Amino acid sequence: MATEMDKVDVVIVGSGWAGGIVAAELSKEGYRVVGLERGKDQKMEDFIGAKDELRYSSRHGMFQDLTKETITTRNTENEDALPIRSNSTNSINGTDTGGSGVHWDGATYRWWPYDFEAYSKTVEQYGEDKIPEGMTLQDWGITYNELEPYYDKFEKTAGVSGEEDPLRPGRSDEYPNPPMRGSQVTSLFKQAANELNYHPYHMPSANMSQQYENPDGETINACVYCSFCGMYGCDFGAKADPIVTVLSTAQKTGNYELRNNAYVTRVLHNEDKATGVLYVDTQTGEEYEQPADLVVLAGFTFANTRLLLLSEIGEPYNPDTGDGVIGKNLTGHFGFYGVSGFFNDKKFNLYAGAGALGATLSDFTVEQLDHNELDFLHGFEPRVVQSGSTPIGSNGVPGDTPTWGEEFKEKSLYYTNRNFGINIQVGNLPWAHNYMDLDPNYTDFIGDPLLRITCSFSDQDRNIARYSVEKSKEIMEQMGADIIEGSEITDETEFNETTLTSHTAGGAIMGDDPQTSAVNNYSQMWDMENLFVVGASSFSTFSSSNPTGTVGAVAYRAAEGMIKFLKEDGGILVEKN
Repeated sequence: MATEMDKVDVVIVGSGWAGGIVAAELSKEGYRVVGLERGKDQKMEDFIGAKDELRYSSRHGMFQDLTKETITTRNTENEDALPIRSNSTNSINGTDTGGSGVHWDGATYRWWPYDFEAYSKTVEQYGEDKIPEGMTLQDWGITYNELEPYYDKFEKTAGVSGEEDPLRPGRSDEYPNPPMRGSQVTSLFKQAANELNYHPYHMPSANMSQQYENPDGETINACVYCSFCGMYGCDFGAKADPIVTVLSTAQKTGNYELRNNAYVTRVLHNEDKATGVLYVDTQTGEEYEQPADLVVLAGFTFANTRLLLLSEIGEPYNPDTGDGVIGKNLTGHFGFYGVSGFFNDKKFNLYAGAGALGATLSDFTVEQLDHNELDFLHGFEPRVVQSGSTPIGSNGVPGDTPTWGEEFKEKSLYYTNRNFGINIQVGNLPWAHNYMDLDPNYTDFIGDPLLRITCSFSDQDRNIARYSVEKSKEIMEQMGADIIEGSEITDETEFNETTLTSHTAGGAIMGDDPQTSAVNNYSQMWDMENLFVVGASSFSTFSSSNPTGTVGAVAYRAAEGMIKFLKEDGGILVEKN
């Protein structure tokens, strides 16, 4: 029998950006908050000297332990799904204190107004017939302008270093820090893009361009461009993450307790009210019940969706009828495409860098493209990122080079510091046949069903990918590369476990109608007013830009709603459509 703990005001599942922001905001208001994190405790000091490429980049030392829990994937309903057993695909995310927010790169974008009103704006501009049959575009029930103040708040908490994108909507305030330094690579990209009449700008980054104190009094140090950001914790405290910002703020209030090695298995509820959560201490095997007035799910997309399904909260999505909402609108960046350039007569210093040191442009985003003549909806963003060439993984050679022997050695040496890539992020839109449910065949280490992903590519997905590669090749050619190679997308290119990324969303989507969405625009469950589900699981559609800025903005709005809920004695915070 589970041991029942003392009741608290709020229990939060997860300690990443979403859980950390909610913890900070509610504990500052004086509420007693317990956080539950499935992974171990970690702090900034644990990362001192941890520039171990083999441990972190090759063996994924900061990622989830897949021997305890993973997901299964398949393309269609007629197939048996198989479990993912390797973190090399980057599909299963971070664990431990701070979650994926500790080992992220730091790219911190705002999304486009279209991203929140994808259905309405598509119909308004092109007519309903432009939406392919089976594509489940849906508005979020909130606009960019309504979310803008929360973007501003997150950027100030994270100390984002940025330069205004000339094509994006206006901002209520400037970035809190100036952009990061440029490099030969970012300068060359900007020069080429300008020559092609595009509008390049420096990527917005949570790697600090200077030492910064955020509004909560947390100090984030200046980046030293050491090159160990993505997949690593920052031992300089120079990358905004939950540990050095929101979790620190929460802990200083004395109202927040974080319990590690706490694997949550169910949301407990009595009819339409959440009463707490059930969790297992993974070190002792003991089971605990944590009662609370307010329950918050703030895990990654997979964790939030799975917990709702396991707890039998909300109606599971049925792909055959279109009924139900839990598991619906699987969306994200399914695969990162790219173009490589090799230079015979130019050398670059590629060993200094930071996770989000880069340059990009928005000329191919959804609001800039005219889709009347295109065979796809949505857009993409090409960019160069100088994250720093680490010793093991930086050995690029042209594709026709043998993988061993004298020629391989010769070209490895020659092209050292003579090659880099343009990365491309394509926004994949949701389809009726792409969804999440519980797997009937595979279970986790305590016997609960794993989450199952069913997903396949459409012609739309392949068409936009081909177009993005061709446009990026043109930029690389303008940059002067002698050898240019790009991702090949054929009619047989198909979704598989390697195309899942940490930028996956949906499953408990946001909207203004309980028939078609799980949560309202405060991330409050329509079916259970004291349960909030916060994070990328609420994204009805996905942008071509990175998601963390939007996770932060949505979390700040959700925290505001929770405080209102607690102070005003409950109730649904948004009128149903």
